[in-house]
Amino acid sequence: QVQLVESGGGLVQTGGSLRLSCAASGRTFSSLAMAWFRQAPGKEREFVSAISWGGSNTAYTDSVQGRFTISRDNAKNTVYLQMVSLKPEDTAVYYCAAKIGSVEYASSKYDNWGQGTQVTVAS
Repeated sequence: QVQLVESGGGLVQTGGSLRLSCAASGRTFSSLAMAWFRQAPGKEREFVSAISWGGSNTAYTDSVQGRFTISRDNAKNTVYLQMVSLKPEDTAVYYCAAKIGSVEYASSKYDNWGQGTQVTVAS
């Protein structure tokens, strides 16, 4: 099992920036693919970004491509999501997720989840 704790959410204005962090414990972090998902009120949880265990492979959903950057520090057991040029439609609870093996886009493929951190972008 992996324990995941997200931080860094908050309230920002349109065009602002935030950096989310997800600290992992309980399993060798460097063996895990990590991902960020988000869920807005009344909507299904959606894939945002993912990164392979070594950091060489990253993926983004189209709506955040060029604005969000995922990275990881295996020495600190932490994955980050740098978000710039934020839009009101980015408002959601952001969840960190982990799985053994390769990056996947489907939330059902991830078996470890954090509690989520709220991101609110004011217009």
